[in-house]
Amino acid sequence: MMSTRNRPLATPPRGSGLKPVMGRNGGLPVVGDTLTILRDPQAYLQDAYTEDGPVAWRRALGQVVVALSGPDAWGVVHENSDKAFSHRLGWDRTMGRFFNGSVILMDFEDHLYQRRIMQAAFGRPSLVQYLDSMNGTIDHALAGWPDQGELKANPAFKSLSLDIATEAFLGEEPGEAADRMNAAFYDVLLALGAVVRFPLPGSRLHLPGTQWSRGIAGRQILKHEIETLIPKKRAGNGEDLLSVLCRATSEDGESFSDKEIVNHMIFMMFAAHDTSMTTMTMMTYHLAKHPEWQERCRAESLALGPHASYDEIQSLSTLDLVMKESLRITPPVRQMFRATVKDTEVLGHFIPAGTTVLVAPHLNHHLPEYWTEPETFDPDRFSEERREDKGHRYLYVPFGSHAHKCIGMYFAGMEIKATMHQMLRSFEWSVPDDYELQWAATVLPTTKDGLPITVCRRDRAEQPS
Repeated sequence: MMSTRNRPLATPPRGSGLKPVMGRNGGLPVVGDTLTILRDPQAYLQDAYTEDGPVAWRRALGQVVVALSGPDAWGVVHENSDKAFSHRLGWDRTMGRFFNGSVILMDFEDHLYQRRIMQAAFGRPSLVQYLDSMNGTIDHALAGWPDQGELKANPAFKSLSLDIATEAFLGEEPGEAADRMNAAFYDVLLALGAVVRFPLPGSRLHLPGTQWSRGIAGRQILKHEIETLIPKKRAGNGEDLLSVLCRATSEDGESFSDKEIVNHMIFMMFAAHDTSMTTMTMMTYHLAKHPEWQERCRAESLALGPHASYDEIQSLSTLDLVMKESLRITPPVRQMFRATVKDTEVLGHFIPAGTTVLVAPHLNHHLPEYWTEPETFDPDRFSEERREDKGHRYLYVPFGSHAHKCIGMYFAGMEIKATMHQMLRSFEWSVPDDYELQWAATVLPTTKDGLPITVCRRDRAEQPS
């Protein structure tokens, strides 16, 4: 395995006063350091940060990538004052085949225009409506959990979040159509982490039987199912996200085309599902490892009814601290990509046009110069007395920032808290003292073992033995 260190990425223009980006070409042929970064992104990016500073290049994911580490570099990219960084081109290699035409793969004026129309679907009145529908879905899911014994939490949350997305976003009750869409959507999720993802040489056909080909087929199923629903949604007065998008208009009276609706819906289902599933998994793990925090959260939830209102959900302050700390330790998207559309500079370093850059919430969330014992679970770091997240404007960024801050972040937070609220009221759970959650080497955070927890339904737990 060859490693060439301290090579400049490109020579800065003469007289610019800019420094070159330094880095190394290491790892395996072609893929470079891809497996290393997937296995332990924190260690990998911390190594680049320590060796070459906040602006460093490496070879990963089949290309040269400039890692822009730390909150100062994050600010340059996300403020994007000279419009040098393209969101669409940065993500196209990873998810363009599945989410092309969605809000995540748009830039500048087009992105802001589409986002403004979508905003109505995530205002407070819509969130209240979504909560009413999701509470019943959560009830149904928890009723199917065992009264006592082992439960694999990650698959359980995966199934629940897909059901919530199907009902709240598409307005579809459980049934054959919903099952078909959930299965197709799951194939799309798997394809995002696929290693083999190219068409057969000289054609548009994809290798049959691979995760990639199943994902492409799954996207076609989702497209068909959503297109079938659109005429009914346009004519109706439903409160699900698809209905809202079908009726949404801009200040100038512009509305979404059917194609735009399909593209936005497929991405929004992914974004809501991935954030919710990962965060609920992490919260469940931390509350199992720290039963004192589980009891503190449970006490707040027991003071409310099983179906908390929107305002009551926001009042669960201890649960909110746990959610924020879980998002800090394991953000749902560990690294985000951009690509330069023209020559630019970051913190005095020259970056040429056509360069893929990476910014990493995961690294920002673990920098010891900002966080007290960053690897320790400590929700009180977000308390009003401490507020470690205020150490820098771009230090705590689990949902991104600026123009591309996650449009569904409030929906996701509501879903997470509503689910954890009911789970705390209904169950107690634990893991062995020596258990440590392990992540698979995948693009998206995925548990190796599904997080097995021992659950006990509380009406059983309270019975005399």
